[in-house]
Amino acid sequence: MDYDAYDEWNFLGRMLMDENAEPTNLPLSLIKSITNNFSYDMEIGRGGFSTVYMGVLQNGMVAVKKLTSAIDVDDKLFEREFVSMMRVRHKNIVRLLGYCADTQGRVSNFNGKNVLVEERQRFLCFEFMPGGALDKYIN
Repeated sequence: MDYDAYDEWNFLGRMLMDENAEPTNLPLSLIKSITNNFSYDMEIGRGGFSTVYMGVLQNGMVAVKKLTSAIDVDDKLFEREFVSMMRVRHKNIVRLLGYCADTQGRVSNFNGKNVLVEERQRFLCFEFMPGGALDKYIN
C-alpha cells in the first residue's frame, strides 16, 4: 500500500470514529483496497440493485454498497439515495461515511464497430453493523 492509499485508509478510519464527520468523496482505489477488490469472500449481501461488501480498516469495518450494472446506473437515483442518506442522523440508522462516483471510458465492439463506452460505477460506504440483514429480524 503506497503512502497516499495508506493516508486515505487512515482518513476513513478516523471518519468511522468521528460521529460528526460529514460524508466525503472516496477514491475508487480505496474502495477496492478495503474490499479486497470486491472479493467474493467480502460479499455480505445482495439485492436487486446492489451488492454489499465488507470493507476492512485498521480500526473497524465498513459496508460498501456497490450499485449494480456499471452501464445502467441511474445518476439521479444515486444522487437521490445519497442526498437522503446525508440528511439522516439517528442512533438507529447506519451512518453514511462516503461515496464514490467513478466513470471511465473503454472501447467496446458494437455491431462490428469499436465504440467508446462510459463505464459508471457508484458506491456508498456505511458504518458496518454486525448481525446480518435487518429483514431477518422484522416480521
